[in-house]
Amino acid sequence: MKDSHGVVIVFNADTPSHLKEIDMWYSCFVQQQLLQDTQCLLIAHHKPGSGSDKGNLSLSPPLNKLKLVHSNLEDDPEEIRVEFIKYLKSIVNSVSESRDREEMSIIT
Repeated sequence: MKDSHGVVIVFNADTPSHLKEIDMWYSCFVQQQLLQDTQCLLIAHHKPGSGSDKGNLSLSPPLNKLKLVHSNLEDDPEEIRVEFIKYLKSIVNSVSESRDREEMSIIT
């Protein structure tokens, strides 16, 4: 966890206990590491044929501010790939900006 720049939390959206567990993972990996919410991506995975409603997740207040992507690798594998690439690009930009600020503070 030390020196991490981002966190991806993948959970089974069809398992109610996972909704409670992701609070703990968020606290451990995001809040305690002092990461910003933009550095976290939630992926709610739906097993093929589960028929789950993608809009019916009740996330706790700290989690409902995070970027949430629903995945089903059989129905739409491209969507998760595109969203993950966007997330990685945002992390790379954040790290680059942070490094630039650090270098400028050393120079001035």
